[in-house]
Amino acid sequence: MKLLVTGGAGFIGSNFVHYALKEHPDWEITNLDKLTYAGNLENLKDIQDQPGYHFVKGDIADRKFVDKLLGQGFDVIVNFAAESHVDRSILDASPFIETNIKGTQILLEGARQYKLGRFIQVSTDEVYGSIDSGRFTEESTLSPNSPYSASKTAADLLCRAYFKTHRLPAIITRCTNNLGPYQFPEKLIPLVITNALEDKPVPVYGDGLNIRDWIFVVDHCRALDVVIQKGQPGEIYNIGGDNEKTNLELIRKLLELLDKPQGLIQFVTDRPAHDRRYALDCAKIATELGWKPAFSFEKALSATVDWYLKNESWWRSIKSGEYSKYYKKMYLER
Repeated sequence: MKLLVTGGAGFIGSNFVHYALKEHPDWEITNLDKLTYAGNLENLKDIQDQPGYHFVKGDIADRKFVDKLLGQGFDVIVNFAAESHVDRSILDASPFIETNIKGTQILLEGARQYKLGRFIQVSTDEVYGSIDSGRFTEESTLSPNSPYSASKTAADLLCRAYFKTHRLPAIITRCTNNLGPYQFPEKLIPLVITNALEDKPVPVYGDGLNIRDWIFVVDHCRALDVVIQKGQPGEIYNIGGDNEKTNLELIRKLLELLDKPQGLIQFVTDRPAHDRRYALDCAKIATELGWKPAFSFEKALSATVDWYLKNESWWRSIKSGEYSKYYKKMYLER
């Protein structure tokens, strides 16, 4: 099978490329990535010369480029490519519209033109908005509250429309918060880990009681593998870890694992429209496709901390550059 993986140099995308090549040595993967601030070829350095893997630098919002690339012949597109950080979407939503909406539409049109067998749209639980009790199902109303989640919602609806209108075999997956290796340090867990290791303040939005469900990124990759092979076109599959934690609870646990003082916690002004709780009902993917998480939260968190401890040069090189200016603007100046 020939896969075009977009955004494969990012956090989840690079983990998926590693996973897929290991589990399916007969698959051929082309990784298309624009290499923006969060795309890092260091994430794939150990497999860059591996047979069956190819990297192409390019933009999914460039129609001519995408058309030419798809003309090489692919069976499946797995679309990870996205601007994904809520805080950045609050500062400037325009890159989110360009990549998440326009880029997805161009990929869909290319998949239709070249009659690809499957289009996997990797989406997020944030499209549902916030929920006080209970859990979102795949039929729940979409109610995004940030420019980021609104752009992902629009992309999901385009996938639905291409399935309904053109019978394009598109499948949407919506996953909860991921943890694991190669995550850019603006996200909560690597931010806490790396700041704590540098004995810097660990920022906590508001009262820290916002609730998120967490899943190990390898379990997410396992779910995508199942969806690629057995998922039904036109369907949506929620993917979650059933590990609900408040942000403050998670941060305190990380500081404990790192043997760092709880006094590093610094409460900062909450961000606008901060969703209080995300929670997904994942019965559909379990009953229809036979998937369930393999890693406990404790094992996943320990493995994640261990990876950042062993890969200090990776995250220090990132935090010393463009990210340091962003971090100062978003947290230290608030």
